Amino acid sequence: MKVTVVGAGNVGSTCANVLAHNEIANEIVLLDIKEGVAEGKALDMWETSPVNLYDSRITGSTNDYSKTAGSEVVVITSGIPRKPGMSRDDLIATNAGIVKSVTENVVKHSPNAKIIIVSNPLDVMCYTAYLSAKVDKSRVMGMAGVLDTARYRSFLALELNVSPKDIQALLMGGHGDTMVPLPRYTTVGGIPVTELIEEEKLDAIIERTKFGGGEIVKLLGTSAWYAPGAAAAQMVEAIVKDQKRVLPVCSWLEGEYGQNGIYLGVPVVLGKNGIEKILEVDLNADEQAMLEESAAAVRNVMGVLDGMDVL
Repeated sequence: MKVTVVGAGNVGSTCANVLAHNEIANEIVLLDIKEGVAEGKALDMWETSPVNLYDSRITGSTNDYSKTAGSEVVVITSGIPRKPGMSRDDLIATNAGIVKSVTENVVKHSPNAKIIIVSNPLDVMCYTAYLSAKVDKSRVMGMAGVLDTARYRSFLALELNVSPKDIQALLMGGHGDTMVPLPRYTTVGGIPVTELIEEEKLDAIIERTKFGGGEIVKLLGTSAWYAPGAAAAQMVEAIVKDQKRVLPVCSWLEGEYGQNGIYLGVPVVLGKNGIEKILEVDLNADEQAMLEESAAAVRNVMGVLDGMDVL
């Protein structure tokens, strides 16, 4: 089983490292456009194998897509990162061109691969990859909800002083400030979170989650990488091991939740075929309104992309 990670920056290398340490694939290929970066990081990771006791083989390559041939899953992290004061939308022109080129090369050498997009702005880069790949919608998806939900759960764990292992949560919508956390579907050891945290504190945690990426950018001066890399690796594992995990994933919608022709975060069953089923949960009027607001924001960026003549 081969998995490729395109982009050997912080997120891509973290993803590859997690995949290797957890022996999620037999072979992991790390690809980057910059000479020597993927090779060096892959070699460094492989040299930890005797220490951390894993045998997943990691190889690096500079822009040679032939090395990725036959990949079961390809994670695309390529693109420029956000800088302080830069919105995800500011990244669109440059990253759309990069994602289009990468996707076309990926499909050429691995026509049956499932493609996971991490590049920002996430929802619209999924749209870019879908149009470029020309494959079934079940095989092109985005890593957004897994990361956003992880942030939400981690903040709840800090507030309640409990293990994050016991927190389950659902978060929908676009990846960004208009994401839609759903407290009604959030539990702690099976207990509704609304029974454990007062409304004001819960609202503050939700707001922190919405701007979780920006909080990291302000502190580091660049985008996060540990959590995004691990989140992408979790999606890869669900596919490679056919786990049928129920995860929030950026998916192409064709009528679900009243949305059509848009990539948006929704709960799905993730297995060997990619997105095997989109799960539709009941939303109340307020939740549906928030989802529609989030979708409108994504469509605005899609409109910007469509007007750029990048695709």
